[in-house]
Amino acid sequence: IILERNIDFGLETSARNSEVIHAGIYYPPGSLKAKMCVSGRKKLYAFCEEYGVEYSRCGKLIVATSERQLSELKNIQARALANGVDDLELLTASQAVALEPSLHALAALLSPSTGIINGRAYMLALLGDAEHHGASLALNSRVQSLQSTASGLQLSVLCDGVEETLLADLVVNAAGHQSIALANTCDAVAAEKIPQAYLAKGNYFSLAGRSPFSRLIYPVPEPGGLGVHLTLDLGLQARFGPDVEWVQTEDYSVNPQRAEVFYAAIRKYWPDLKDDALQPAYAGIRPKTVPQGSPDADFQVQDPDEHGVAGLVNFFGIESPGLTSSLALADVLCERLGLASPSQSA
Repeated sequence: IILERNIDFGLETSARNSEVIHAGIYYPPGSLKAKMCVSGRKKLYAFCEEYGVEYSRCGKLIVATSERQLSELKNIQARALANGVDDLELLTASQAVALEPSLHALAALLSPSTGIINGRAYMLALLGDAEHHGASLALNSRVQSLQSTASGLQLSVLCDGVEETLLADLVVNAAGHQSIALANTCDAVAAEKIPQAYLAKGNYFSLAGRSPFSRLIYPVPEPGGLGVHLTLDLGLQARFGPDVEWVQTEDYSVNPQRAEVFYAAIRKYWPDLKDDALQPAYAGIRPKTVPQGSPDADFQVQDPDEHGVAGLVNFFGIESPGLTSSLALADVLCERLGLASPSQSA
């Protein structure tokens, strides 16, 4: 049973993102993020082909717009290579502009294995596959608490306003922003095993008019995120973001005044961006496990060997590249529990 608190699935982190298939470039070598992104990217492209999910392997350029950033490009390339991403190409300014004439860059890295995906279609394909293998989706079903009993894991679920009790042998806590709060309802999990929850909002603005770029354009990363980058949807409509705005509660409104910062950031790599060309689009929230100013934390897949509760697996801090990593994370889940992987059971 897939328990979903909202009126539909995938309304939060899964939908409110850039819909980018990441190559695995930025993450610390050996980290779970790096391993899952590289493995997950390959699995995701294969899944899209098999299930007819729309995607485009459009590639992206990571651009240096100042002398200070030139050395960072080489550091990024070295980190990517350590992660198993061996197809990055370092371009001169003229080579980069030859690919994207509207671009301003002193140098750039070309990532040909980066792409974009129809996130909604991907989630529908996953749901269809799950239902084919016997799963059921329960909407408007909010898990109130989770307790370990002698008979198994007991869940209190508010379903369409009626409180129900479920007993399960296995519970996968992949509740995004709510995974930490849900884990905290289980007295059998020691408090020191559960991280703190922090929310980093990312705002997006869309471009009025046609995009002059055919690839994704990323600046050199900034603390807390990957900078205000240009992504495309499958209709080649351009959108910019996300920025990093630390918040206390879930709030998906976009403040139009934040566009001022966007204009300044975007014009570093696209000087011809016109005034009034940006309009508020949407916002997403990264489920962080570290506060503002701290180095980014790794994914956490917490199994019974770590917290001591039989049958419970917690997923904490599944921010970017969570979408790209999703199929690889499913394999890790199965490995931790001694189950056949999804690819083996399909």
